[in-house]
Amino acid sequence: MLQPAFIRDNRDLTIAGLKKKHFANAEATVDQVLTLDQQRRDTQKELDDILAQSNAKAKEIGALMKSGDKAAAEAAKAETAELKNRSKDLEETLRTVELQLQNVLVTLPNLPHSSVPEGRTADDNEVVLEHGEKPTLHVNAQPHWELIKKYDIIDFELGVKISGAGFPVYKGKGARIQRAMINFFLDEALMAGFQEVQPPIVINEDSGFGTGQLPDKEGQMYYVTEDKLYLIPTAEVPITNLYRDVILAENQLPVKNVGYTPCFRREAGSWGAHVRGLNRLHQFDKVEIVRIEKPENSYAALEEMSQYVQSLLQKLELPYRVLRLCGGDMGFTSALTYDMEVWSAAQQRWLEVSSVSNFETYQANRLKLRSKLDGKMQLLHTLNGSALALPRILASILENNQTPEGIRIPAALVPYCGFELID
Repeated sequence: MLQPAFIRDNRDLTIAGLKKKHFANAEATVDQVLTLDQQRRDTQKELDDILAQSNAKAKEIGALMKSGDKAAAEAAKAETAELKNRSKDLEETLRTVELQLQNVLVTLPNLPHSSVPEGRTADDNEVVLEHGEKPTLHVNAQPHWELIKKYDIIDFELGVKISGAGFPVYKGKGARIQRAMINFFLDEALMAGFQEVQPPIVINEDSGFGTGQLPDKEGQMYYVTEDKLYLIPTAEVPITNLYRDVILAENQLPVKNVGYTPCFRREAGSWGAHVRGLNRLHQFDKVEIVRIEKPENSYAALEEMSQYVQSLLQKLELPYRVLRLCGGDMGFTSALTYDMEVWSAAQQRWLEVSSVSNFETYQANRLKLRSKLDGKMQLLHTLNGSALALPRILASILENNQTPEGIRIPAALVPYCGFELID
């Protein structure tokens, strides 16, 4: 969440950043924030003055009573009662203004980093690099939704029977390669210095607010009405919330966590080949990395995270590209996001498999996540990334490695799954 003090000192920069993210009515909303913030500060000052007067009057009353001047003491008591009534009115006004200010602030997205390109849609994203050669498939090559039926490794119809569309059942070698990828991604993260955690897969409203899913994304999450809990859309949410209301010592930084969870997204269904099979699911598995950094180190950490995710794709022998997202295609809470996309040879298109983002202080301000740095309390920077989401990785492995004899398993996964070929 943006801080009023920052907006106050950087009005034009804030408006420009909001416009880059295509936030409607940026100027009017910023000026509304500034007006409410001024009202809040004026009210707080008046309240502080009255409380100071009340304290002074209390001392005065004591002195008058000791001196025996009861008439003057009674007059002072009347003034004190009037000050107390005024302070109660101001406290109520302050609560109202603070709530109004909060309600406007939570509607503002994070401001984009200066390197974020202009643009409104995914077509405007900047290609940073492309790695690997796109494979040439044999004549009868098929997309993964046909391959999974041919080799009987994933069953969407059983998933519909049990739950509904978007909840596949993995079977045999399909289940084993899922488990293999999870263990591979976790082991790689541990070797890269991340500490593994296993968080809950449901969150409360405070956790959803802390990382910015609420009040922005209620419609995208599954909600357990009776218990007022949400199924997580990503492990980012519970892992980052481990540090809500926490003051980290400087020697605890950086924090590097990794966790595997199933993820749940209600995403409204659409039709067409781009969402067939594993391309879009309501439940999927993902390994997530989360970092908490000193502000001056966060962008170096972001580049390091990007390189780390790329190393996983290289070990899986998948051609990929890295995109820097434009202002209009970025997430609500992100200051800078890199997307990693792998090439799907049978579909002849790029599939997003990871987003790596720096949120700067946006989440930390909501979480009240701080550290005492250079002698003063400061908000920290939070970052996270998919490392990796399984469905589209699996889709690309199946499609890119298909041969007339079967589907070849990348060498890095063979020790984990125990077979070299799906046949």
